[in-house]
Amino acid sequence: MDDPGDVPDGRPIVWLNCAASLDGRIALADGRRAQFSSPEDLVRVHRMRARADAILVGVGTVILDDPSLRVHWELLGERPGRDPTRVIVDASGRTPETARVLDGSTPTIVATSLRSRRTFPASVRTIVAGAETVEFPVLLPRLFELGIRRLMIEGGATVLASVVRARLFDRFTVYYAPVVVGGSTAPPIIAGRESRSAEDEVRLELTGLERVGEGLVATYVPRRASASDA
Repeated sequence: MDDPGDVPDGRPIVWLNCAASLDGRIALADGRRAQFSSPEDLVRVHRMRARADAILVGVGTVILDDPSLRVHWELLGERPGRDPTRVIVDASGRTPETARVLDGSTPTIVATSLRSRRTFPASVRTIVAGAETVEFPVLLPRLFELGIRRLMIEGGATVLASVVRARLFDRFTVYYAPVVVGGSTAPPIIAGRESRSAEDEVRLELTGLERVGEGLVATYVPRRASASDA
């Protein structure tokens, strides 16, 4: 997880990462879990995790996948080291009590809102970052204050949409698996509101394209506004 050229002021460096089908779906029908990453891509992902200060996912990912959000050091051929802090975006307190992210094995933060009445284990730090929803312009500076300088965001589609729409990211890598999902209920990479005009689009610049295993990893950065975009 290398630093981009321009380091943001007052918030962590934010690197988005996901694996998707060729038609841009991150899960199967109705959000059922899919393993799109190849073995080679999993090594890439865990190398990114090992270099991050924190990994962030939404509560929907926790409910569907129950991830540990830890580094699988054995995939890297390295001795176990420090695992990044886990950050869960959970505005209404839906994280299951049995979720692995609450097991106390590594530092964990739950970002929530004022409408949540949930009490989490003493080992979990809670950050209130909004009234009804978790607002990333509020959350990211709070994470920066806690010493988090490199933040990896792994999804899901609603979280990715919130960060992309707010243009609060520095890099976005997508592993495209050679598979097509199709249909209408499989979640896309980016959920949320639709773009109804060119002004609603979030434009990116492709900075890298690499074959990894059977798939392709594309790396993007936010495209800077230019006179031609006006």
